[in-house]
Amino acid sequence: MSRLTASNVLLAREIIGYYPRPKSALIPLLHLAQHQDGYVAEDAMEHIAELLHLTPAEVLGTCSFYEMFKLEPVGRYVINICTNISCLLNGGEELLHHAEERLGIRSGGTTDDGLFTIEDVECIAACTEAPCLQVNYRYEYRLDNDDFDRLLADLRAGSRTDIPAHGTLGRIRQHIGPDRIAGIERPELAGTPAWFTARQPAADGGAGGGS
Repeated sequence: MSRLTASNVLLAREIIGYYPRPKSALIPLLHLAQHQDGYVAEDAMEHIAELLHLTPAEVLGTCSFYEMFKLEPVGRYVINICTNISCLLNGGEELLHHAEERLGIRSGGTTDDGLFTIEDVECIAACTEAPCLQVNYRYEYRLDNDDFDRLLADLRAGSRTDIPAHGTLGRIRQHIGPDRIAGIERPELAGTPAWFTARQPAADGGAGGGS
């Protein structure tokens, strides 16, 4: 388990600055922690709570609500195999069983080398492309057992450069420069529309400036 690194703390503070209230940055910071470690460590949740002035329980409550956040270490590649109705009718269950046999683990398990985790999941909204799966939330469509074996071989060889390690949402991160946060007295509300800022309480606890 680990807290956020020094560089990620700087990035976290930048992300917090994008929002009118620090708490609004909770989900982006959970993604940042998962990007760092591949899952959301307990220490990282406590660190996020400190940064956002929340309790660790509040952070855990949000983190545990979403399937995309993992509370325990998982493989470099998390393979979600759909077995809902369209995939079920087109071989999804058979594909899952083949994956379990090929990797030597059951659904929910991780291979000893830490490379693969497989999960049996509900509909992933690609019913016309059944049977389908996701690798770190990147889609693979209309697979049979041979296709799955080729996918595993490519991942092991590192040739699927379009699929980053688990926890990586994207390779490009937006940064908002200080020149875009200016012109108002409350920096935490910078960039928010006038209709929003007009309804916020003043910094001294008085009424907002709107009508």
